[in-house]
Amino acid sequence: MPITEIMSGLRLKERAIGTHWWNPPHLIPLVEVVKTEWTRADVAGAMMDLLEDAGKTPVMVEKDVPGFIGNRLQHALWREAVSLVENGICDAEAVDTVIKSSFGRRLAVLGPLENADLVGTDLTLDIHENVLHDLESRKGPSPYLEQLVEEGRLGMKSGKGFRKWTGKESDDVRARVARHLKRLDGILID
Repeated sequence: MPITEIMSGLRLKERAIGTHWWNPPHLIPLVEVVKTEWTRADVAGAMMDLLEDAGKTPVMVEKDVPGFIGNRLQHALWREAVSLVENGICDAEAVDTVIKSSFGRRLAVLGPLENADLVGTDLTLDIHENVLHDLESRKGPSPYLEQLVEEGRLGMKSGKGFRKWTGKESDDVRARVARHLKRLDGILID
């Protein structure tokens, strides 16, 4: 949803700002605060303060771009994950296992740029010189993903997507995610 386009017809557009709340908002603290070319700095600052006072973790998106910050990062990872499966490098379970059993464990406490500084920007550059040229770079969605949707393989809601899902397996995943998020938030679980 392009915030700039939404705000373009407002009379007092310098007082308008977008907020992108992550779901479920009662468990995910992040809110992306999206400025437009017209947003006044004091309005942006007031929104950041309001969200912090509400116990959220706001970040400023200085330029309104599709997907803001979080979705761009998330879908860059997803694009490569789909490509690995599409190109027969591994199956969907392997992709998920690699992420959950490696760097996914540290992402909550160590962001990617912190990690680059931790290992050294020289090592990061070396890895980029050896890996980036081979990563998926198509501009549009994966034909494989389009095929899944065409075939009605819509994921858990249809019982099949990248993987096959029973109702119980889907419920177990949802419950596992909710338990994890509640633990992170310090909420006691029965």
